[in-house]
Amino acid sequence: MTSGDITFHTRKWVRPEDLNANGTLFGGSLLRWIDEEAAIYAIVQLGNGNAVTKYMSEINFVSSAVQGDLIEMGLTATHFGRTSLTMRAEVRNMFTRESILTIEKIVFVNLDDDGLPAPHGYTSITYDRDRVPYQHLGTAGR
Repeated sequence: MTSGDITFHTRKWVRPEDLNANGTLFGGSLLRWIDEEAAIYAIVQLGNGNAVTKYMSEINFVSSAVQGDLIEMGLTATHFGRTSLTMRAEVRNMFTRESILTIEKIVFVNLDDDGLPAPHGYTSITYDRDRVPYQHLGTAGR
């Protein structure tokens, strides 16, 4: 993971509740974290809290993490479609510096108020907060 390739990253601390029966990071926990971070990234990039996960390509775990490890998840936008945003994810163990997994393609779709795919009008990554929705979805329409 190089800083030139990754435009958004976050870190997680592996805790006891994140472990599988073998004492290593449970893949389901990691995928939940990736999906959540990808959703946040999509909301910021598309300016719409109604963005949903459409697709994740093959996931290949190449190493793991244990309790107490810090992992870093990185995302970058690779393509803006008419109604979608495609991104790439990479996760590494910050202590061992080993890659844990790479997901080459995660696709989010921008939805309108009726839950249908809607054009978002963007073609490039933003680094400022201009696209962040001005209200929380839970308060919309109140």
